[in-house]
This record gives sequence, C-alpha cells and structure tokens, in this order.
Amino acid sequence: MTDTDPRAALEDASFLTADAPRPAAVRFSTEAALDRPRSEVSSAVLVATAHGVYEARIDGEPASTSVLDPGWTSYEWRLNVQRHDVTALVQGGEGDVRIDLLLGNGWYRGDLGFRGADANYGTEIAVAAVLEVSFADGSTQRIATSPDWTAETTEITRNSLYNGETIDARLRGRAGESLTVRETDIDRATLVEQSGPPIVRHEVRAVEKSWAAPSGATLVDFGQNLVGWIRVTVQGPAGTEITIRHAEVLEHGELGTRPLRGAEATDVFILSGGVDVFEPTLTFHGFRYAEITGWPGAFDPSALEAVVVHSEMRRTGTFQCSEPLVDQLIENSIWGQRGNFLSVPTDCPQRDERLGWTGDIAAYAASASFQFDTSAFLDNWLRDVLAETRGSEKGIVPIVVPDVLKYAHFEEGFRHPELGATAVWGDAAVWVPQALWQAFGDREQLAEQYPAMVLHLESVEKALSPNGLWDTGFQFGDWLDPDASPHDPAAAKADPQVVATACLYRSASFAAEVARILGDDEDAARWSALADRTRAAFNEHYVTGGRVRSDCTTVYALAISFDLLDEDDRAAAGDRLAELVRERDFRVTTGFAGTPFITWALTDTGHVDEAYGLLLERECPSWLYPVTMGATTVWERWDSMLPDGTINPGEMTSFNHYALGAVADWIYQVVGGIRPAAPGYARVRIQPVPGPGIDWATTSYESSAGTISTSWKKDADGFTLDVELPHGVPAQVVLPDGSVHEVVGGSHSF
Repeated sequence: MTDTDPRAALEDASFLTADAPRPAAVRFSTEAALDRPRSEVSSAVLVATAHGVYEARIDGEPASTSVLDPGWTSYEWRLNVQRHDVTALVQGGEGDVRIDLLLGNGWYRGDLGFRGADANYGTEIAVAAVLEVSFADGSTQRIATSPDWTAETTEITRNSLYNGETIDARLRGRAGESLTVRETDIDRATLVEQSGPPIVRHEVRAVEKSWAAPSGATLVDFGQNLVGWIRVTVQGPAGTEITIRHAEVLEHGELGTRPLRGAEATDVFILSGGVDVFEPTLTFHGFRYAEITGWPGAFDPSALEAVVVHSEMRRTGTFQCSEPLVDQLIENSIWGQRGNFLSVPTDCPQRDERLGWTGDIAAYAASASFQFDTSAFLDNWLRDVLAETRGSEKGIVPIVVPDVLKYAHFEEGFRHPELGATAVWGDAAVWVPQALWQAFGDREQLAEQYPAMVLHLESVEKALSPNGLWDTGFQFGDWLDPDASPHDPAAAKADPQVVATACLYRSASFAAEVARILGDDEDAARWSALADRTRAAFNEHYVTGGRVRSDCTTVYALAISFDLLDEDDRAAAGDRLAELVRERDFRVTTGFAGTPFITWALTDTGHVDEAYGLLLERECPSWLYPVTMGATTVWERWDSMLPDGTINPGEMTSFNHYALGAVADWIYQVVGGIRPAAPGYARVRIQPVPGPGIDWATTSYESSAGTISTSWKKDADGFTLDVELPHGVPAQVVLPDGSVHEVVGGSHSF
C-alpha cells in the first residue's frame, strides 16, 4: 500500500522541530489508537526522513537495523526517504501504538570541514514520518507527524559526528524536559527514494589488550583500525563520568590525537547507579585505540566492544598469495573501504574532515568495485555529483561531494585556493562511472551518469589554452608525492599541466565511448574530436623522443596507461619508467595521480620485474612499509608514521585513507589475473602475470553471473593455472608463455 513517490508518501507529514540546546538530541513522540485490532494488521511501513539523523522506535523497539538515517546527500537537491517494514512490531504489541523519533545533528548541522570551517546546511534540524498500516479487511490508516506530537529532551545531552556523544543514564526512563513542537518548512521537491544502501552495524570486536599509559589513563587496543563506536556495559555509583577518547595510533605511549585536528572524538557516559549499557549511535569514530578515564573500580576490558559501522555492501573480491605482507595490504584496503564507505565515499573517517573528496574515489573506484558490490552505493553518490555540478555557479565538479564546503567559514589566515575545473578530482564524474561500467555493466546507470561527464568536459573545454593543453588554473596534480614536503602536499615532481592534459584525454575518450553506447553519435564525434586534439597537443608539447615533460614516474605512468603515446614513444617511455623505478631502488615516487597506474604501465610495457619490485619493496616509501609498521588500513601518506614511531609532522595525516591503496586493482587483475573482457564480466579475460617474489596466488570475484576464480603457482616444474567460471560465461585465457585459450564456463586447468 506504500506510495512509491516519497513526496506523496510524506504529503500529510509535518517536518517537526523544537527549540532545544544545540548539542542535545530531541525525542518526538505520539500514541495513537489503531482503527482495527492489532491481530488484524496485515502490514505496516514507517516512512521517514530528517534534516539531521534520526532513530525510529515502535512501542519502544527499533524500527530498523540501520543507523544514522537518512545518511548524507546533497540536501539542497536530494533528501533520502527511508521505508522501514515494522509489520512484526505493530502486530506484536497491544493497545495504542507508540512512535518515537530521536533526532540528532548528523551531517545537516554537523559543523563540518576543517580549519574552522564549521560548515552547516542550516541552523534547524527536523524530522518527518508516517506510519502506514494496512488491515486484513483492506482498510488503511496513516499516523503522521504533526504539531500534536510531543517533544522532550533525552539522555543524550551532546551529539556531534566529529566531537562525540554524551549520554546521561540518570535521565533514562524518566520524562525529559517538555519542549514546544514547531512545524518547519523544507523544500519537499528534494525528497527522493533512498537509492543507496543503509548504514548498519556489521560486527563487534573485543578488546585485544589493555594497559596503563604513562599518564595513568587506561588504554585499550581493538587490534584493527575501524570505524564505528564503543559499546560499554558498566555499573558504578550514580553520577560517575566515564570518558572515552578515540584515536588510530599511539605516540610516545599515549593516544595519538594530533592527527584528529579539531575533532574531539570523545564520548562521555554518566552512570545511573544500576547496570548501564551505552552505545553512542549519533556519532562515529575512526579508531583502533581508546583511552578510558573515570572507570569505577578495577577496569574490566570485557565490558567494552567496538561496533563496526559502514554502509551495507556485499563482499565480492578475495585475494591471497605467497607473500603475507601483500595479503595484509589487501586486507588493509578492504578495511579502509569499509570505514570510508559510510553513506558517502570519504577521504578519512576520524579527523575534522570526513568529506566526499572526489579525487580519492577517482583513484580508488576500480579497486573498490572489485572488493565489494559498490553499484548502488557509488551510483547514489554520483547522483549527488550531478546535482552539485548542475547547481555550481561555475558548472564544475566540486572537490567534495556533497559540497558542504560552500558553507564554510574558514579560520582567519586560511585561504582556500580559487578552484575551476580540476583534473583527477573533477574527473571522478567520468572515472567512477567507468569503473562501475566495467564492473557491473549497467547501461541504465551509465545513461544517468553521462550528463555529469558532459558538464565536466564542458567545464574543462573552457579552461583549455588555444594550443589545446589544459594548462590554466589551479591543479592538485600528483597530490602527496612522497618527495614533497609534508607541509606542501601539492609540490610534486610531475608537472600538474601534464597530469591535467593526460587526464582530459582519458575522460574525453571514455565519454566518447559512452555516447556511442547510448546511441548519441553527435556527442560521440564531439568527444572523440576532443580526445584526438588533446592527444595531439600532449605529444606536440610534452613528448620528445619518448621523454615526457618533468621526466618522473607519474607522467610516464599516465601517458602509458591512458594510451597517449605512439608506439615508438610508448616503448621508450616504458623503458624510462622502469629505469626511474630502478634508480630509486623500487621506492614509490608517485602520489594520488600516478599511484593507481604505475604498476599497470610497467607490466603493459613488459617491465614485470620492476612492477613486482615496486609492489614488494618494504622500505619507506612503499606499499608494504606501513604493513611492516603494523598498519591495518591504508595510510594517507606513505610515511604517515615515521620509522621511529612518531607521527608525520604534516597537519594532514590520516591512518585510514584508501586512495594510495589503488594498487589493489592491479593486484586483482594482473597478479590474480581476473579481468573484465566486457562490461559486467559478461566475458572474462584470465591473464595472470607472475613475477619475482610471489610463487602462488588465488583470486576470486563474485560477478552477477557467479563466481570467477583463479589459482596459479610456479615452481621447479613450471607454471600451473586453475580457473573456475560461471556457467555459460566465455573467457580468453592468456598464459605466461603467450598461448591463448578460449573456454566457456566450468573448471579448466592449464
């Protein structure tokens, strides 16, 4: 009976707010008699949304397993509406039905951003809901939010995504301060059906170790850098305050909080005197370690458990090999994605940022879409990319989506660069759909995503010089080049104009392909012409005898991987890239722009040994250096923690940042050998490329057709490969000796 139009479903529901202290959470409630006995209820659905985050209960029981509803979208244009099936709750109760809606600040009034940005969408949070009940006789009843509902303060006296939550258990079970309920206006045209997956609790982790810090505080280690919160069960004298601070690392034996910058990441629990259970569900933290003060009596580590929270996604990719450090690198990539895929794909989950940086996901989307089914999650985010780009005064893809930074009030003395179209960051409008198309082959999604590609390319066209180069305006370039100062992350070796022009060629080429797929011949010709002009300009101005301007690993990686070079220049560039890798003793020398592509460029030009040498290097900077330092997620910087155990002095240092883990895509496709030969793995290319340092590898991918898996090993007897394919799926198997075999479905051994 539920109307599929969210605006119609909430048509008679008021958006309710109340004047309460800004940090506090408010509960809106009503009790209503049902038209028919509960035994005659055939179905019940709660439809709800909020500016802020809400938790709904029916007769005191949670209406869903999701948390932090309705998530974060570009609220100016898109506000997700959820539908919770509460049939069992309504059928199982007696008498009048009670509905409670707990409302917190969430992202809408979250003081978001960095450098004192304190960016908010508005000063007033609000919630709306309708309980739709159907009875066995075919009749229906709607119970909607209205000014007749009551509002009161709650035991949650402080809630902030960055700063944490305060819960006073003494206030539970008693009426809070009565508040005046007010209706507030929102633009109901923004209401949309939720298309992305919900945020849910996934698992709990016990404390692995606890000890006393030099300061005297109690420290605990959960053994994994994760995202979520700590659930506490405790009993002590009424009024006792337990304070829990969270951080990803330790430094000098204490909690390493400097990387959090302005985020307090602190929860406070005030005891009632009885047995109290605290779970701060209106915030989240990125942490492995926690500091506990104020615990009553002897500390009991079993009283704490870490609750892992992220958007619901199905795991699709696995990998194992003979090198345990590479296995841990993949595991770090998995955990980094889990922690940062929380409503939107964020840069990091712990400090005063947690924003949907477009450059990070542009670099990582292919890896992410092998590891998990990201189709709904990233498609939902791309709808915000389109909305923000259409709504931008300059018609450009913002550097963060949702673009809350347009409401920022940065601290005095900090000046954010004037931004036009940006390479890599803006290219997310093209590269993320490209990754989804390859992984899932959804033509309908591709058609919906195409308009943002057009807007991005049109914004770039306006920035081009008459010579066809993208050499104007600010660029992030090869952000976080390890050779740059920790205080100047944009100071890369790669010429940012070379990077930008190379990225334009890739984006224009794929846009032309999309236009052809969608049957738009005029656009296909337009973008093909742009790609051809860009390639010609790149070669004329930036390439001489196979050498690319700025002669560093990133520019060669991009030029080769994006197919910008003629055959002779490509071979020479590959040789030069391999030479540069050897000269630096296989240390990584790329940042955000080059890292996803350098191992691809090496193997595609025949330099397999150098690619494996780069992957397997353990000294800093390298992919395995953080693993040797005990990392359980991918770091923002190659040296977020220095070899002596101190934290990088840069003010921008995260220990859970997936972008530099983009090498995972190459590991799955080249080391593992599973590649899509057609969108959505409708056809498969099996081509493992073994190299020195890894003797065996097993890889699997859960495609829409079924499981694709490879298992290979090399030893004194030679090379063996086992392949499993879903029924009816054709594959081309390319062996290391160059032989090619065509197979269809089933098990095959070579």
